[in-house]
Amino acid sequence: MTSLEEARELLREFPVVDGHNDLPWALREQVRYDLDARDIATSQRAHLHTDLPRLREGGVGAQYWSVYVRADLPDAVPATLEQIDCVRQLIARHPADLRAALTAADMEQARAEGRIASLMGAEGGHSIADSLGTLRGLYGLGVRYMTLTHNDNVAWADSATDAPAVGGLSAFGREVVREMNRLGMLVDLSHVAATTMRDALDATSAPVIFSHSSSRAVCDHPRNIPDDVLERLPANGGVAMVTFVPKFVLQAAVDWTAEADANMRAHGFHHLDTTAEAMKVHRAFEERTPRPIATASTVADHLDHMREVAGIDHLGIGGDYDGTAFTPDGLDDVSGYPNLIAELLDRGWSKTDLAKLTWQNAVRVLGAAEDVARDLQATRSPSNATIESLDG
Repeated sequence: MTSLEEARELLREFPVVDGHNDLPWALREQVRYDLDARDIATSQRAHLHTDLPRLREGGVGAQYWSVYVRADLPDAVPATLEQIDCVRQLIARHPADLRAALTAADMEQARAEGRIASLMGAEGGHSIADSLGTLRGLYGLGVRYMTLTHNDNVAWADSATDAPAVGGLSAFGREVVREMNRLGMLVDLSHVAATTMRDALDATSAPVIFSHSSSRAVCDHPRNIPDDVLERLPANGGVAMVTFVPKFVLQAAVDWTAEADANMRAHGFHHLDTTAEAMKVHRAFEERTPRPIATASTVADHLDHMREVAGIDHLGIGGDYDGTAFTPDGLDDVSGYPNLIAELLDRGWSKTDLAKLTWQNAVRVLGAAEDVARDLQATRSPSNATIESLDG
């Protein structure tokens, strides 16, 4: 049996829990949620990284769908609600393949049924507009993690890719973390500054996740996780979900991306724009300046290091499909996970370790957050603190 055949066999028993997929935003940008125009029951290879046939081919058993909205939108909260509605519509359209999941038990039930557990994660604290009531509203609608920032700071937390403002988490930011703990909503530390990571680990009483981040020691990009933070995951119980985005995993791609982003801005596009017009600009730049190519081996280098630092019980996968213009060779779309598992098998990873990476760790961390919430709700009422009352 080849390594790839072994990988596919393993994924049939312990499928991938992927921490981050931006399909809902891609559907908004491409077709304004016209789900007939992008019917994921059929191949969407020409338009998307994600569709149901390729999720099945890739051995995906659970997906956190990102309900991301851009931080510069003046109507971030209603836009987030539209994203949630999109996920709900997808689940309702495809009941044979997708199952709504709110708990770790729901994830296991979906696996038993042969369906893909569908969870939601809000990407960026701007989605709650500095309101703990809105945070609770998102939880009530099914959101099970929130990334504290996206690429820009929020008033109460510093982002990895913005100028430091509050030095990590403000007093209100720490209250956001505590209220997330009380709800059972996972605190996601992807995108945040290292100072914010450390403050959140100090403030939380529940395990945290990194829904799509890799190792800063392997690739020195501020979106990645420093070793001193990875070292804290065993005591916290959290999980770091390695991402595939070339500009976060391959050092040569970091420098190339800085040039490509500047080129996009010079042509009047946001550097994250993946519309057809923007991609024409990207492709023209790439023809002039060839793009450094990441591979499944590049991602495996991160996992090898992260396992050494944090331990196998604290690793997962968060590909960031449909949220990035480029993907590694062999990990071109959601069908590619077996190639990564095959690479790790070739490096000597055991099937026991790989089952933790793909399925068990991610299910455990959500269950642990539920346990903490159950205890906190017995002693703590919902917080009605405001940013004005805590931060002045």
